[in-house]
Amino acid sequence: MKAGRYLFRIGIFGENTRDLERLNFPEYGFRLREGQIFDPARKRFVALTPEEWVRQHVIRYLVEEGYPLSLMAVEAEINVYALKKRMDILVYGKDGKPLLIVECKAPSVKIDQGVFDQLARYNLRAGAPYFFLSNGHNHYCCKAATDGGYLFLKNLPPFQILSNI
Repeated sequence: MKAGRYLFRIGIFGENTRDLERLNFPEYGFRLREGQIFDPARKRFVALTPEEWVRQHVIRYLVEEGYPLSLMAVEAEINVYALKKRMDILVYGKDGKPLLIVECKAPSVKIDQGVFDQLARYNLRAGAPYFFLSNGHNHYCCKAATDGGYLFLKNLPPFQILSNI
């Protein structure tokens, strides 16, 4: 799948031109305009940052895998230790309870223990039984453990299975 470093180039004027890395996802079509990408969850164009490029791929991947867009909250705000934080994506189950929390990082960000700890802190507030982490190249899916840790899963379970738990 990784035939080249860049998927395509957007922009036409010097410093406004931005190269977008090919990510470890299927190739999707996106609605783009100068420096922006359309977010179907928020129903508006948003700034096309490297992290947003990953987030939009994850949203599209989840939708293609059967996760309803109508049950996704993008940049859902939570309070963590009296600080306002934003979760990249929170997927709710059919019962309205948090089901899956997603953290997206820019492709240049290495996923290390600190990133997993950040996600675990967010999940203390959200209470989702599953979480997914991606920098566009590496993806990790975990199930929350009763001891506050997480168990790594080989694949992200289908929505129908998660929503029936």
